[in-house]
Amino acid sequence: MILILASTSAIRARLLEAAGVPFEAHPSRLDEQAVKTALLAEDASPAAIAEALAEMKALRLSTNHPEALVLGCDQVLEFAGRLIGKSESLTEARALLLSLRGKSHSLITAAVLAKGGTPIWRKRERAELLMRDFSAEFLDAYFEAEGEGILSAVGCYHLEGRGAQLFERVEGDYFAILGLPLLPLLAVLREHGMLR
Repeated sequence: MILILASTSAIRARLLEAAGVPFEAHPSRLDEQAVKTALLAEDASPAAIAEALAEMKALRLSTNHPEALVLGCDQVLEFAGRLIGKSESLTEARALLLSLRGKSHSLITAAVLAKGGTPIWRKRERAELLMRDFSAEFLDAYFEAEGEGILSAVGCYHLEGRGAQLFERVEGDYFAILGLPLLPLLAVLREHGMLR
């Protein structure tokens, strides 16, 4: 049996590789923005949106690879009761970080494993992150060092790197904050005989 990661996320791939999990990565090619817009119109919660996107990604590839276990993941940021999407420019990223400065927000990570076009496992994790009250000088230096790479992350930070300096407190599963609830996933892969 093979594991397919329905994503081109570099950090998710690095986490699986570092844990010794054999897998292939394939993009799901899901129009995430259209799905989010439709779910928001139905008043879906940020957590429900993350889980729906993870499931759709897994199912999309699972139907084409019925013999494989397909892992779909998604992560959303919830701040002041609303869903925050990825920033499309450094100007948007700066505005987001300034709005998060000195306040708490949630990262909700969802993972769904599918086989033969059916979800067989799901996990959702919520982490609470308190951003410190950083200075304008720090933010300028952060943008100079990180550049457009931060646009790949929903909160415009990579906690595994320089983004750690943005925070005063982080509560939640570290791997899930990075985008993958790794330990529960390893347990279910052992149950399916993919790992010992």
